[in-house]
Amino acid sequence: MVDLKASPFFLDGEQIAWVEQTIGDMTLEEKVGQLFINFTVNRDPEYIRHVCQTYHVGGIRWQGGTLEEVYEQNCLFQKESKVPVLIAANCESGGNGAVKEGTLIATQAACGAGSSEKTAYRMGRVGGQEAAAIGCNWTFGPVSDLLMNWRNTIVNTRSFGSNPEKVTERCKAYMRGMAESGVACCTKHFPGDGVEERDQHLLTGNNNLSCEEWDATFGQVYRSLIDAGIESFMIGHIRLPAYSKRLRPGIKNEELMPASLAPELLTDLLRGKLGFNGLIVTDASHMGGLSTAAPRSYQVPGAIAAGCDMFLFFNDPDEDFNYMLEGVRSGLITQERLSDALHRILGLKAKLNLYKREFPAKEGLKKIGCLEHHAVAAQVADESITLVKDTQHMLPWSLQKGNRVKLYYLQSAPISVVDGMDRAKQIVIEELERVGFVVDANQDYYELEAEHPAWSNRYKLIEAGSAENFKKQYDLAMVFINMKGYAQENNIRVKYSVSHSNEIPWYVQEVPTLCVSLNYTNHLFDVPMMKTYINAYADTREYVRATIEKVIGRSAFQGSFDENVWCGQWDTRI
Repeated sequence: MVDLKASPFFLDGEQIAWVEQTIGDMTLEEKVGQLFINFTVNRDPEYIRHVCQTYHVGGIRWQGGTLEEVYEQNCLFQKESKVPVLIAANCESGGNGAVKEGTLIATQAACGAGSSEKTAYRMGRVGGQEAAAIGCNWTFGPVSDLLMNWRNTIVNTRSFGSNPEKVTERCKAYMRGMAESGVACCTKHFPGDGVEERDQHLLTGNNNLSCEEWDATFGQVYRSLIDAGIESFMIGHIRLPAYSKRLRPGIKNEELMPASLAPELLTDLLRGKLGFNGLIVTDASHMGGLSTAAPRSYQVPGAIAAGCDMFLFFNDPDEDFNYMLEGVRSGLITQERLSDALHRILGLKAKLNLYKREFPAKEGLKKIGCLEHHAVAAQVADESITLVKDTQHMLPWSLQKGNRVKLYYLQSAPISVVDGMDRAKQIVIEELERVGFVVDANQDYYELEAEHPAWSNRYKLIEAGSAENFKKQYDLAMVFINMKGYAQENNIRVKYSVSHSNEIPWYVQEVPTLCVSLNYTNHLFDVPMMKTYINAYADTREYVRATIEKVIGRSAFQGSFDENVWCGQWDTRI
């Protein structure tokens, strides 16, 4: 059972009394409701009242909305809930994870490239301030995954790197930054993502390390974060076969379950061996890693029975609520397990003093996206951007050598009419022109189609033109790659907008060429012909501007790279 006086709660007598009194006053339905975190995009007051009064949810996670809309939504949730709610956001990179007007300080990959833990601290501090301003009290961060497999794209920019010591250091710094604003942390994704290339959003993942390997890597990180007082763990829909088999001798491969449904990994390993006393929450329940592992009727109560304390997101609220209620009534979730989960949930609420019902003043919204925070983002960008290689010795580039640049911008396909073209391309053009480049930006297929849909657009992109004319027209070529993907495929690679496209770097032998990645760190695998390659980690103006300043020699490259950038290939280094 939980010890509310011990780490990470450290509750006093008043706080413990509130926890006990509140649980004692709950109906069974109210107790079951506390186990759920509701995902909402609906800010209608009647909907919010319905969720609070019908399902008695223990926490919420929202998506979309302006900062004022989100503020009012969160305020109403707290007012309408009999028991104050945990309000969570994905502040992995800063305040942008809380609300769209928030400040992206850095990806975790950028923080890993910085020379000290200060980058991660500043990311946590700004993210905490902006999240707290809208009533958020819980961040689903830091990501403590280790990027051991360069093909893994789901944690590529979300990981501090492959080194356990660095990951631990940066996670703890992030935690310190968040703590200054009174925001609790939830590290993810136990038992550890980044070992294989597949994505748990789409299927049940595997962490195939041996017990000894896991102890020396992920286990080392988790133990250190527990010692540092991490409040909660998010459980990945990821198997850990070696430990499941050690802790459950005789278990068959077909019986292996993701950690979110595996008591040997939650109760025996995380609680027992590692000694974690805090709150455990599942990762999102609509992910394929959980939804394909067992029937929904078992997933919902089974996660709590296995050792999770909270279940992340309804599918069908009525159905899921009743599944959980039946799990308690049938004994799958024992009274002891239910009581333990409730004490941990309310224990975290008590630690955050939510029972005092003090919602932040609206005046605090001025902090979100303020000039001071963007200045921090610029500073972190300056410290993080990494020159991976320059074997042709073209940097720094002097505009006196030539300022005529052919720009190729490789983007993910637009996913909707609403989203439109990638806004970062215009930022790149503006920032290049600001320092004195004359830019001729190549149009891709998506842009041609947006201007004028025609069957011939595909063939326009095949025409590269004269090599001799290209050399006369341009002094250099720049390639900016901003490929993104999330929960759609297992590997994100460089993709040209049409087959045989003139975007394929045929020009590298004609003029000096440099390549900049604005997102993933592993693109050299697909563009090894690039002799000058930069990882910039983010597509905000701060990161684009800092990159270009470094290209022309106005500032030095300070970031360091993880060996994963070479993708295990010899030709990426030349």
